[in-house]
Amino acid sequence: MIADPRMPHSHFPLRRLAACLAFVCALPALAENRDLKPENLADLSIEELANIPVMSVSKRPERLQDAAAAVFVITADDIRRSGAATLPEVLRLAPNLHVARINGYSYSISARGLNQSGNSYSNKLLVLVDGRSVYTPLFSGVFWDAQEVMLEDVERIEVISGPGGVLWGLNAVNGVINITTRAAHDTQGSMAVLQAATDGATASFRQGGTTANGVAWRAFGKTTWREDSELASGAPVNDSYRRTLVGARADWERGADRVSLIGNAYRGRFDQPAPGEIAAPGVPATLGRVRSDGINLTARWEHALDNGGSLLAQAYFDHTLRRAEPLFGERLTTTDLQFQHTLAPVGAHRIVWGANYRHSRDRVDNSPTVAFLPARTTQQWASLFAQDEIALMQDWYLTLGSRVEYNEYTGAEWLPSARLSWRLSPQHTLWAAASRTVRAPSRLDVDAFLPGRPPFLLRGGPQVRGEVAQVFELGYRGNPVAPLSYSVTLFHHDYDYLRTTETNPAGFITFDSLMEGRASGIEAWGSWQAAQRWRLSAGWTAMHQKLDLKPGSTDTGAIRVAKRDPAHTFQLRSVYGIDDRRDVELTLRKVAGKSFPDVRSYTALDARFGWRIRPGLELSLTGENLTGGHGEYGTILYRAEIERRLGAKLIWEY
Repeated sequence: MIADPRMPHSHFPLRRLAACLAFVCALPALAENRDLKPENLADLSIEELANIPVMSVSKRPERLQDAAAAVFVITADDIRRSGAATLPEVLRLAPNLHVARINGYSYSISARGLNQSGNSYSNKLLVLVDGRSVYTPLFSGVFWDAQEVMLEDVERIEVISGPGGVLWGLNAVNGVINITTRAAHDTQGSMAVLQAATDGATASFRQGGTTANGVAWRAFGKTTWREDSELASGAPVNDSYRRTLVGARADWERGADRVSLIGNAYRGRFDQPAPGEIAAPGVPATLGRVRSDGINLTARWEHALDNGGSLLAQAYFDHTLRRAEPLFGERLTTTDLQFQHTLAPVGAHRIVWGANYRHSRDRVDNSPTVAFLPARTTQQWASLFAQDEIALMQDWYLTLGSRVEYNEYTGAEWLPSARLSWRLSPQHTLWAAASRTVRAPSRLDVDAFLPGRPPFLLRGGPQVRGEVAQVFELGYRGNPVAPLSYSVTLFHHDYDYLRTTETNPAGFITFDSLMEGRASGIEAWGSWQAAQRWRLSAGWTAMHQKLDLKPGSTDTGAIRVAKRDPAHTFQLRSVYGIDDRRDVELTLRKVAGKSFPDVRSYTALDARFGWRIRPGLELSLTGENLTGGHGEYGTILYRAEIERRLGAKLIWEY
């Protein structure tokens, strides 16, 4: 059993930091003469970084410079240099994402607005970890507190802002986050990581090797614990937690075949803050703990065809248990099968097609406060897709794609896309795109009842439709001179059938789809190699949203959803290598305020100093939110204050 995460508040951080620093002093004499292997892309020039391959835009490797989409890549070296301790904090590196921390372990992460829809957090972003979707059909979003990975094993994170429905399916409305971990043969040997900070600590270990018949493998474990955060008043939020992850991966290659097996198991115990905005009659002021457990297994087979094409088959099994006392509990079991065929180029055509089938069994333990009816459901999704990249003429390419996907609530949905790119030169690409994509209803939309027993005030939403977005984009990506690269994208989203909360003449509340809206904006980012050891990166987004109710709607509060997103964000990163063993990174973030609920704009400064003490041993010191505490999400009465955080991290490879 995991120990109680309710730990003493006053001396815990100092004890952890002291232990970490003592460990640091003892280890240099133990480390072997072995180089760290962070897949150091900082050694690449800006021009070489523009040529790194990305997979998420076309489901085949293509140069980042040529990709006809707004895609940003977070590399393994970016993750190492950031000093971030959790996956959501790593995602702050992507300028095309808005990351808002709700409390010690909950986040709302979105792209291009609608960071909250109706009564649920961001639900228009598709997130994958090694090809496994971590979306939950409960509310069409992601439980970020359950998404634990060993950050040192992440190879890269590709972040697409904009629709990805053709290749990735329903719910890839405003973006796709594709997280890829390293193959086992890239993680041989042993690694121990210890990270301690003023609010908690993390310890992890990984061992990798190769069997006699050439199967590369690794096994790892990670545990994290955090103290309560605080309100602006200084009162504790009651959001301490402890989380443990274990996993393994095996990779095998022979001839034209490559096989991968990836498995993870995790458990977490999280204290719940006071109800705040979800307060309802009968809900106690202090909730019980959240229990979050899960196990998943992914198997993937890739085969290179003699004619230059390829085949891919993948299957994964995912079982999760989530219990939030005293509100509800859920058991979800998902099985997913995928097939993809990339044809060899035929004349001017490069075609990829595939199919996907997913089956889930969901059981909710209802309470007097909230119920999902029926309590047990079985859902199926099935889809076919095809995409063709056509070389129209020299340097002009047209990509046409379509997916038809079936879901239990709205039947078959059509997701088409057209993308046109003009590669003016190897260093300049101009592109435009038009797409239609859909967010399918979730159990929260259709099956939620409040209170959990009759008479019901909220009676679900059987008439809810899929939320539709028609998206138009115009982008430019350039690498005009070797030290400089940048990307600029203009976008316009037309939304229809957005979810509303309606009151009927009898006084009952139901969910419906009686709102439409628009979101327009710009995304821009770039990097400049200012000197041999100094790189600057910047990102900026600006957006305007407008929502309108349709005739017959009584939900006058729905249009306030547009006020939950910042109108603009800005970030500036500086990475400076003092010498071959020491480097310093500074990151400045500026996020505009939100008017509902009132969240003031904030400026945050993060800093990291890294020192490779000797080959195989690295120490880093970090400071987050050095400009002081601030809130990021929710009403001031209940939201956690994101305080200044100091920490130390040790990585030892041997």
